[in-house]
Amino acid sequence: MAVHLIKLCVGVDRLDQLQDWQSARMAERLARGARPNPYHVTRMTPRRADEVLDGGSLYWVIKRVVQARQDIIALEEVIGEDGIKRCRLVLGTDLVPTEPQPRRPFQGWRYLKASDAPADLSKQGGGAELPGELRAHLREIGAW
Repeated sequence: MAVHLIKLCVGVDRLDQLQDWQSARMAERLARGARPNPYHVTRMTPRRADEVLDGGSLYWVIKRVVQARQDIIALEEVIGEDGIKRCRLVLGTDLVPTEPQPRRPFQGWRYLKASDAPADLSKQGGGAELPGELRAHLREIGAW
């Protein structure tokens, strides 16, 4: 059974900003002939790697709200310039908007059970075209 990861998206204020940033990096990698997939390098390697790779996603928390997810397609060990082992989370190219879900700040990443993960907006019946702040506000006031 799949287990997901959840991570704060530091330095990003809006979902479209994350999309633009990842698109620019993918274009750079394609131009160099490298694998274009977005990735995130983290200090700790998930101990539950088999479960993460069995359909898990990385859920992005932007401005204290889960707003999107990306499939995790590989976990790769990398060694930093400082000689410390790290884990590269290789992600799918699709950034899928999710139902807004408030989250408190935390460090690193956390496991997220499939039953606790927010639904994809496309599966929920719309709302993907709305700005993330509006979706979050509608959720807060109970209109969604």
